[in-house]
Amino acid sequence: MARFRNNKKKGFVKPVGKKQPGVDHVTGEKIPHSIVFSRGKLPGSLKQLQMDLRKLMLPYTAVNLKEKRRNNLKDFLNIAGPLGVTHFLMLSKTETAPYLKVARTPQGPTLTFKIHEYSLAVDVAQSQLRPRCPQDLFKNSPLIVLSGFGSGEQHLKLTTVMFQNIFPAIDVNTVKLSSCQRIVLLNYNKDTKLIDFRHYSIRLQPVGVSKRVRKFVQNHQVPDLKNLQDVSDFITKAGYGSESEVDDEAATVTLASDLGRINKASSKSAVKLQEIGPRMTLQLIKIEEGLCSGGVIFNAYGNEAEKKKEVKEEEDKINEEDADEDAEEN
Repeated sequence: MARFRNNKKKGFVKPVGKKQPGVDHVTGEKIPHSIVFSRGKLPGSLKQLQMDLRKLMLPYTAVNLKEKRRNNLKDFLNIAGPLGVTHFLMLSKTETAPYLKVARTPQGPTLTFKIHEYSLAVDVAQSQLRPRCPQDLFKNSPLIVLSGFGSGEQHLKLTTVMFQNIFPAIDVNTVKLSSCQRIVLLNYNKDTKLIDFRHYSIRLQPVGVSKRVRKFVQNHQVPDLKNLQDVSDFITKAGYGSESEVDDEAATVTLASDLGRINKASSKSAVKLQEIGPRMTLQLIKIEEGLCSGGVIFNAYGNEAEKKKEVKEEEDKINEEDADEDAEEN
């Protein structure tokens, strides 16, 4: 049987441009990716801190990375290029203290921090009456806030640039408020020369709306009104109104767009921060030019080491002069 040719013309379909992997389609900049791993054997608490750091770096990190004892730095560097990894976070433990190294791949620099104190995310949650950590909290990268690093010293400038580039940059004109759910705060104390590392979740609450109304809108549950005389009692009942909640004027913002069901555009909302961990107290020990190698740009103990070296050279010089004088006398 003869076949009939289908002369129906197909419409022109405009090709859809593919998004380049690892590039922000809004800003056009390369999205930084990181790998958190250990150097050497870690105790149980530091292994959990490693997992907390991987969770903090989500979504642009390998949260389920499997390490082997025989893996070395070169192995991770070989996979960094094909996977688009830009930063390494390396945990290690010595007899004196644990350390955290933050390095830029493939050629450095490398910042070495001594961990004086740390608290795991589970410890922070157990210390709170109502811990808050929903699963969708980690769908977007955290914002980064640096405080106290503006003294103009070179090692503080390098630290600022390193932590600014370890998280994706944002465009304030196009960023969606719903994507700003976490914040990482680093505060430098110039007196103690320690860095407080904190991780918070961001929550907005509308100003002037009672707690009961907020819960009713968010939970979609029919309230229990059997003990009330009127519906207005549900809203105006003493102890549940907005007058019982102190809203700091400095902590309120005016939203540019709607966020959720109760935070509307052009309305004031109070910004609430709740710590989710991990928490660390860091001290910058050393900055190297390369990846865990190269010249030392900064050393926290450099001055003392140089003084000891100078003292030793002077002592050697004095000993040589005494030896020459003894030889001449003989």
